[in-house]
Amino acid sequence: MLLYSTNNHKNKVSLKEAVLNAFPPDRGLYLPARIPKLNDNFIASLKDHSFQEISFEICRALFQSYIPDESIRDIVYKAITFPAPVIKLDEHISTLELFHGPTMAFKDFGARFMAGLMSYFLKDEDRETTILVATSGDTGGAVASGFYDVEGINVIILYPSGKISPLQEKQLTTWGKNIQAIEVAGVFDDCQRLVKEAFLDEDLRDRYTFSSANSINIARLIPQSFYYFEAFKQLSDYKDVVFSVPSGNFGNITAGYIARLMGLPVSYFIASVNNNTTFYDYMKTGVYRARPSVPTLSNAMDVGDPSNFPRLLQLTGSTWNLMKEHIKSYHFSDNQTRITIKDIYEKYNYIPDPHGAVGFLACQQNLLNDQKHHVFLETAHPAKFSETVEETLGLEITLPVQLRAFITKEKNALQCSSHYSNFKKLLMNL
Repeated sequence: MLLYSTNNHKNKVSLKEAVLNAFPPDRGLYLPARIPKLNDNFIASLKDHSFQEISFEICRALFQSYIPDESIRDIVYKAITFPAPVIKLDEHISTLELFHGPTMAFKDFGARFMAGLMSYFLKDEDRETTILVATSGDTGGAVASGFYDVEGINVIILYPSGKISPLQEKQLTTWGKNIQAIEVAGVFDDCQRLVKEAFLDEDLRDRYTFSSANSINIARLIPQSFYYFEAFKQLSDYKDVVFSVPSGNFGNITAGYIARLMGLPVSYFIASVNNNTTFYDYMKTGVYRARPSVPTLSNAMDVGDPSNFPRLLQLTGSTWNLMKEHIKSYHFSDNQTRITIKDIYEKYNYIPDPHGAVGFLACQQNLLNDQKHHVFLETAHPAKFSETVEETLGLEITLPVQLRAFITKEKNALQCSSHYSNFKKLLMNL
């Protein structure tokens, strides 16, 4: 399996190189040089296969014998140990629940798979790898959980001070051992910028062997394609399906589009965003203009310069007009999000988290013009945003046992400004 950089198609590397050194020197992002289409008979018989079997077949097709089948099976079956159920709300809207993993967020799929794949590639290496990861909410906790106590891998998590929920902060600052959290005085885009600069810093590269666990790493995107197939399996009553994807860094929707290229018969995708409207504005004007992120209730989507935009643009055909054929976008305010959380609860007796509410709103808006069945991704358990949800609904949400374990643990995080020189100094002294 070969992968190329979005900035230079001639710059091809192996899967191992792309996973362990996730950020190409030319500042692009890696994509598979060939995305195979799965057999039509396999797609038609998804209902006869388990989630793990489907995931295995996707990897087997993508990896093209680069990894032995028994090793792929071992990685997949250890990572995909929890379900991704589709819950039907009415004849026109369903939700795909992606919060049944250990940290109760969709990032668990990617983090656990990536941990297994990295461990496979590092098993014969006489070196330690340091994973640098920026988080706007759930990524940090999922990566910490997936990589905790994994031999040969250290994890450094950057998160924006005061911009994630208290529970999310506990989920990434209470691990110890090989997990180190750094609280950055800034916003998520600052964290992401610091990580990218560190990857290209020769002084740090002499000291560390870096990799990334953000969705810039192709090992995060591959497993996120699995659950689109799993969802479609459960939606066999519907021929035409539209996925509404709450989007921040656009890894989730990029993974969905990879699933489409592999043969999943999705009609199109909706990129559902909050007041961070960089992508929405691009879809309206054809001009991509990154800007500082703004804080919202759906904080995991507070991204002003989505990392995966270059991937999505190339996968959809490399032009604005071609992208518009496959993707729509809507944006919604915090006030609309709050109202929708309440509306969904009152109408369906279902409690969404703020990100899911944004996804639902996009379904509702799009259904005015298209009566296909819409599925919004519910990316995190509502208890992870209990302050917002409880205040909106006037009721108390019971914390699931997975989350309750973090409440009493002590936070342990290093402090850092958003200036790269400070961050570099901190890393040099770790």
